[in-house]
Amino acid sequence: MKLNLRNPLIFFDLETTGINIVSDRIVEISFLKIMPSGDEISKTILVNPGIAIPKEVTDIHGISDMDVVNAPSFAEIAQSLINEFEGCDFAGYNLNKFDIPLLAEEFLRANVDFDLKKRKFVDVQVIFHKMEQRTLSAAYKFYCNKELKDAHSAQADTRATFEILQSQLDRYHNLENDINWLSDFSAQNNNVDFAGRIVYNEQGVEVFNFGKYKGVAVEEVLKNDTGYFGWIMNGDFPLYTKKVLTSIKLRSFGK
Repeated sequence: MKLNLRNPLIFFDLETTGINIVSDRIVEISFLKIMPSGDEISKTILVNPGIAIPKEVTDIHGISDMDVVNAPSFAEIAQSLINEFEGCDFAGYNLNKFDIPLLAEEFLRANVDFDLKKRKFVDVQVIFHKMEQRTLSAAYKFYCNKELKDAHSAQADTRATFEILQSQLDRYHNLENDINWLSDFSAQNNNVDFAGRIVYNEQGVEVFNFGKYKGVAVEEVLKNDTGYFGWIMNGDFPLYTKKVLTSIKLRSFGK
């Protein structure tokens, strides 16, 4: 089924140095931009992460330190990515839990302001798990009746994810061919930050989602435990989480 798009839709996949969104870095980004007209634009970019790629990670995606030694840093490509991404919504496989949070971190580390919160996200993995409960390779076989060759290659995974979403729309008539609807359907949480350290409760209030203050309103904690803000800001938390927390703190000063 042809996607019904209001905005261009970016399917993307990241290969990285690991799975920690705070300390790991992107080594390859591949994206497939689907225009409302149906036209496609595809790019794959190697990125020098500035840190070593562990051998066990190279064994998975096949990208070594030698492959990226002459590649640009993320900071060097950040503005060109923003130019490509401006006005687009996003789709991917497991992007809500990993790809979007890590991409947001990389933009912040590069001191580039790109507000991803304004965009819609469609997580094909969530749709798959809600409907069938399987993995990417199994999803590709199940929906498209194809074997996923070069699995863990960003380019192959990106193309497969695009084809799976089209097949999901063909298969499930209760899925709406609308990015806003698909974004809501594939959301797993009500995050304020991308990592889910701060979430909205049922009343729409920002609350902490971890630690001793789990479920407690952020503004209340910042008011009653003045040291908690500093602990988070100096701790091993994502930059975007710190940005959100700072915004809430500044907002509370005006009340």
